[in-house]
Order: sequence, then structure tokens, then C-alpha cells
Amino acid sequence: MIPGFDEERPLFLQVAALLEEAILSGAYPEESQVPSITELSVSCKINPATALKGVNLLVEQGFLYKKRGLGMFVAGGARERLAQERKKQFFAGYIEPLLAEAEKLGLSREDMMEMIQKGAMRQ
Repeated sequence: MIPGFDEERPLFLQVAALLEEAILSGAYPEESQVPSITELSVSCKINPATALKGVNLLVEQGFLYKKRGLGMFVAGGARERLAQERKKQFFAGYIEPLLAEAEKLGLSREDMMEMIQKGAMRQ
């Protein structure tokens, strides 16, 4: 198994996430070919059926498509759609809990902005 894979999530979901990250980072631009099922299974040291399940998940979601006899390719608009989906996940996973905690603590909008700016300066 490749570094970064964990025992908690199913491997096929981790394969899909690996490909999503590569699409978002630009490693696989739109309309470019992604590694074959065999290449994925060998590089990730997993069963080909598991790699196929991860790839098929992205096909079902419209991020990848198959060209018969050639392999799997990144769909047009996939990067933007993935980014939009990640923004929604970021909002639900981080912003909503942050706002709920800020409300419990009685933080004002100004307090929040000051904290965010302070955190941004550390980078």
C-alpha cells in the first residue's frame, strides 16, 4: 500500500481521492489520460478490482470518462466541479462548526476577522 493510505476508509475511496487530488493539483489536466487500472493497482499495491472500483466511482460522478480501447480520461470541467464540491465540503466541515463555536464564545464578526488575519500572517 502506498504512503498516505489509511486503514479507516475503504481503499477504493482512497484511490478515488488520490485521483481527485491529482486532478485538482493539475497533475492530470482535463482531457488527459489517467493511469490504467493495472498501473494504479501496481503503484498502490492493491487489487485491480479495488482500483477499478475507485476509478468507476469517478466515472459515475462524471469526473472521468472512458475512451474505448484507450483508457480513462479526465472529463472537461472536472477540475472546476471538484473544486466547487470541495468548497461545499470545506464550508460544512470547517466554517459551520467554526461559526457555531464563535457564537458559543460570543465572538463578534470583528473578533473573527482579527483572528483569521492573525492566523494568515503566520503563513
